[in-house]
Amino acid sequence: MSHIVQIQTEVRDLVAVRAACERLKLPSPVIGSHRLYQGTVIGLGVELPGWRYRVVCDLVNGQLRYDNFGGRWGEQVHLDRFLQGYAVERTKIEARKKGHTVTEQSLEDGSVKLTVNVGGGV
Repeated sequence: MSHIVQIQTEVRDLVAVRAACERLKLPSPVIGSHRLYQGTVIGLGVELPGWRYRVVCDLVNGQLRYDNFGGRWGEQVHLDRFLQGYAVERTKIEARKKGHTVTEQSLEDGSVKLTVNVGGGV
């Protein structure tokens, strides 16, 4: 049986953020105070390639704070890849907690297909 799921990503899981950073070969995320163009925010800072400021994850409300000045200070594609990596890692963590197995397939268009085998079966 196949199901297609659309996911609205909220970033709340420290372990999944770390796994997403490792997956994308990004520096380890840093908890603390981070400077953005207009002010400072506290949270989990993720350093994306070519971005002037870190993306800051508020793990309590799941929201991101960042300033890429409409793409001039950081390409959106890097944030999209991070969110995709986070969603993949978070899904794998939750599936494994429930005893399911997960297989991952990278598709030509850059998307990722995850197949969750309920109960570890196929």
